Amino acid sequence: MNHDAQMDYYSTRLATCSSDRSVKIFDVRNGGQILIADLRGHEGPVWQVAWAHTMYGNILASCSYDRKVIIWREENGTWEKSHEHAGHDSSVNSVCWAPHDYGLILACGSSDGAISLLMYTGEGQWEVKKINNAHTIGCNAVSWPSGQKPNYIKRFASGGCDNLIKLWKEEEDGQWKEEQKLEAHSDWVQDVAWDPSIGLPTSTIASCSQDGHVFIWTCDDASGNTWSPKLLHKFSDVVWHVSWSITANILAVSGLFSQEELQMQPQIDHLP
Repeated sequence: MNHDAQMDYYSTRLATCSSDRSVKIFDVRNGGQILIADLRGHEGPVWQVAWAHTMYGNILASCSYDRKVIIWREENGTWEKSHEHAGHDSSVNSVCWAPHDYGLILACGSSDGAISLLMYTGEGQWEVKKINNAHTIGCNAVSWPSGQKPNYIKRFASGGCDNLIKLWKEEEDGQWKEEQKLEAHSDWVQDVAWDPSIGLPTSTIASCSQDGHVFIWTCDDASGNTWSPKLLHKFSDVVWHVSWSITANILAVSGLFSQEELQMQPQIDHLP
């Protein structure tokens, strides 16, 4: 079973991951689908993959039930394991790269309740910072906002088994602190997605949950302190993932939907 599929920056390569412990990369140019790499290194189902920005080369991160995060790099046409992070005590469920202006930084959310941040320091070395007890029972998703400027405070969002979305910011001493709790869901938050609203004054986060609800959270406050939820739709079963289009006016939602729900097209009045 495939668990995730992600296109690279130029939409010429597709990375997938599955229960067979593999990460595969396909060349999908000109409508084709040619397998160019079958990456083996995980010892359990692989939940998610994430491409880094191309300014750092061809780099892909993967996370697995085996408690590991692997960073793969292509050198001279060959994909190899570049780094392995084994700092969690349970399944690692989500990986997400920070905006490229911040440097090569990867956020990782785990069922042990912690979030790790891996920061590349050069010459093959990675610095790790860990937020322990970020979410009670476990963290299911992490997401960064895109389009921020380097002088902005670094922030990201996470969702967990405590039914909460949390916003985190980096302090002046380099440590990460919980900035906000967003409460609306009545069951596990399965995914969060911070929209790529480059240059817009409003920040927007989508969230989905075991409770079947999809919420859109908006913040017009420059300080980022006041977030308002709007229910997009109540589905009949669990919603697993949410993902924004690059222009942030289309939200893809995946879950266990009925035929009637598949035919509907919910609208959000504040989206262009």
